[in-house]
Amino acid sequence: MSKIPPVILRSFKQKARHKKTAMRRFLSKLDKEAPRGLDKKIASLEKEVWKETDCLSCANCCKTMTPTYNARDLKRIARHFELTVTDFKKKYLRQERGGARDWMNKDTPCRFLNLKDNKCSIYAIRPDDCAGFPHLSKKFRDYVHIHKQNVEYCPATYSLVEKMMSRFADE
Repeated sequence: MSKIPPVILRSFKQKARHKKTAMRRFLSKLDKEAPRGLDKKIASLEKEVWKETDCLSCANCCKTMTPTYNARDLKRIARHFELTVTDFKKKYLRQERGGARDWMNKDTPCRFLNLKDNKCSIYAIRPDDCAGFPHLSKKFRDYVHIHKQNVEYCPATYSLVEKMMSRFADE
């Protein structure tokens, strides 16, 4: 098996900055006029993406974004640290202003990310949001707003949308 080349964050960010508007426009159009069998087509492309993407060489999601913590996450992770949910929130999280008022990390990069090897120190109990990231295998229309954001932060999302743009251009 061949080794997946590492993500070079600097060049990825440059590419993403250059193409994010076109990609977001494409995703909006695809959301309005989805071709038949879109989720099945995306699933096929997703397999290609993961053969080309090494998340551990990147970790840009953990360095620049924060997951939201649901009630199960809060209980599970607080228990791991032998804290109450209230104490875990006080120590590590902040509540989003307005809107849903989700619980999020106080800081980025994520304090649970080991910057030496890009591994998560709580990987086995990480938040559901992290476990599902970048949400490529979810129903497309339910996550199009997430993909629009993630093309700029996640090389896997960027790659998937790039493949979609080249393969679905005529549909």
